Amino acid sequence: MRKFPSVYMRGGTSKGLMFKKEDLPEDRSQWDKIFLQCMGNPDPKQIDGLGGTVSSNNKIVIVSKSENPDIDVEYLVGQVIVGKEQVDFKSNCGNMTAAVAPFAIEEGLVKTTDPVTYVKMLNLNTNKVIEISVPVKNGQFLNDGDATIAGVDGTCSKLMVNFLDPAGAKTGVLLPTGNTTDFFDLGQGKVLEVSLCDVSNPMVMVRAEDVGFTGTESPEEVNSNQEAMALLEMIRGTAAVKMGFAKDLEDAKTNSPAVPKVGFFSKPATFIDLSGKSIQEQDMDILVRIISVFKCHKACPLTSASSISVLLKLKNTLLSKELGISKEKEVRIGHPSGIMTAEPHISENGDDIHVTGVAILRTARRIMDGTVYIKE
Repeated sequence: MRKFPSVYMRGGTSKGLMFKKEDLPEDRSQWDKIFLQCMGNPDPKQIDGLGGTVSSNNKIVIVSKSENPDIDVEYLVGQVIVGKEQVDFKSNCGNMTAAVAPFAIEEGLVKTTDPVTYVKMLNLNTNKVIEISVPVKNGQFLNDGDATIAGVDGTCSKLMVNFLDPAGAKTGVLLPTGNTTDFFDLGQGKVLEVSLCDVSNPMVMVRAEDVGFTGTESPEEVNSNQEAMALLEMIRGTAAVKMGFAKDLEDAKTNSPAVPKVGFFSKPATFIDLSGKSIQEQDMDILVRIISVFKCHKACPLTSASSISVLLKLKNTLLSKELGISKEKEVRIGHPSGIMTAEPHISENGDDIHVTGVAILRTARRIMDGTVYIKE
């Protein structure tokens, strides 16, 4: 048996294994095999590992102290693909990003200042910088607090995750096709209007009604509609080709399952969240469901929230044409677990649009630390 020091953490509405880079083999060709065994792949039940059978509970994060004096730590996120012998490193995970700063503090990788330490981090998936404000007491991450986020029981300390200059994370530009809206010809006379955006991670959004939904469906209802899910994957695959991540639809499904994400949206509407609570339409600006690695996400990925909030602020996107341009400081996003707020900061000078940052409230918690064992 081989063993590696690790920490099992929740970040936002995701969870996974955190590693210090120094504790892993220098030969990166060994990493995939290690991470797959950690999660129990390729068994979709993941009985022989720590995976949680859905994409949001199959995250790997590798953290190291940065040699750049302007950056505290660097981190790489791996998405273990449930049921496959595959780890996808193409995209960042915004939720697990929230766990990186507390982890770095607790592992002694960052010099702290009470009562708040600002941790500046470089994400190696996207080469983008994120800054997180972390409550600290006596040099340690202060776990206790009164902050709550939809989809997580109880309260924790407040982490403000600020994605700095997040546009073009993977494609190099805010609008990958140069358009605020595009029309996808999906064959058999079916043409759908979409909006593509790359803020923190690439995203393609479509109207709920155009794919056979209202927007209020539960993740189970979405997943069980095979015809609609196939259509959404076709939309996602078409976007992957247009963004340069895949050569065709099959290549997108096989080699780029996590990038881009696809989602559908509707006008605000009252719905019952996964905890049984009634979420009121007046408490949100937009209602979304996001597909992550072929399944409907039980909340909303942070990186998706970044793109959605920006699309709702820009002129002539599919979202702003349908719902109106958001005039408020925060964009309130309704998702299966409740409401998430994102605060995009955008400067416009004619046609020149600059997203200076997107800030989102998250919480994180160390669940367990110790040693993870894998077979030789």
